Amino acid sequence: MPRDYYEVLGVKRDASDDEIKKAYRNLARKYHPDRNPGDKQAETNFKEVQDAYDILSDKTKRQQFDQFGFAGPQAGGGGAPGGFHWGGGGGGAPSGFENIDPNHAQEILEQMLGGMGGGFGGMGGEAFGQRARPRGRSRRAAPQQEPVSTNLSIPFLTAALGGTMSLGIDGREVEVKIPQGVEEGQSLRMKQQGPGGADLLLKLHIEPHSHFQRDGNNIILATPLSLTEAVLGARIDVPTLDGQVLTVKVPAGTSSGAKLRLRGKGIKGGDQLLEFKVIVPATIDDRSREIIEEFAKLNPQNPRSGPPWS
Repeated sequence: MPRDYYEVLGVKRDASDDEIKKAYRNLARKYHPDRNPGDKQAETNFKEVQDAYDILSDKTKRQQFDQFGFAGPQAGGGGAPGGFHWGGGGGGAPSGFENIDPNHAQEILEQMLGGMGGGFGGMGGEAFGQRARPRGRSRRAAPQQEPVSTNLSIPFLTAALGGTMSLGIDGREVEVKIPQGVEEGQSLRMKQQGPGGADLLLKLHIEPHSHFQRDGNNIILATPLSLTEAVLGARIDVPTLDGQVLTVKVPAGTSSGAKLRLRGKGIKGGDQLLEFKVIVPATIDDRSREIIEEFAKLNPQNPRSGPPWS
């Protein structure tokens, strides 16, 4: 049995949505495969954290987990037929028929029994509290099935650039096409690909990236600069979303927080923004100190001359 979801995220059972989200982001960043290449335990922990967040971030699923635990509300009845399993590189997600309407489940059961000659173990429909239909009478058309919903975790780059993922449904492999630029919480509908031929609704969760951040269709990259590069200007190499490396010119006199825009290097025509952060040496020798002091005398500056210091 998996660990308690609250224990996985390290939060109390009465934790708020914000506390759960904050704990998830910290742990997802800690165990992300990009930061732990080849570390099987970190990979296991990442999937465990993902599963816990998928349940506790959903109000209905969290309520069911608090009430029934891992068994779920159908624990006494043996569960429903079919179910999901995850394949390829898509990350884990809860499976089964947890979102199927009870009327839909009964309809599937009736269809299964109908294929056994109208009965089950020699018992007719009356064994289930229903009268057997007279032979020769046409059946009413089955009502349209409700879609089955589940969560799908996808890598940041797949969400940004588009791609395909392999999904296992009822013992068969289905290719899910991820359009370019999908966003957190967006749903994809797969016609008649769910259990029993129902439509499948995939609610997307986008995994964090090790160094890119998203702002709409723009991409932000924190870019460190040395003190010398910031003062004198420089040419530096930076990675882009599509895997290229570009050489860009940093203007002289660049301060921390300044941004440089790379047009068209974001998502679906958006831009990539380089957000500079000046990194100063932790220690310097005596000669370097003398040079800096002389520089300060030659270039007097008061960066706190305006509000709120004035």
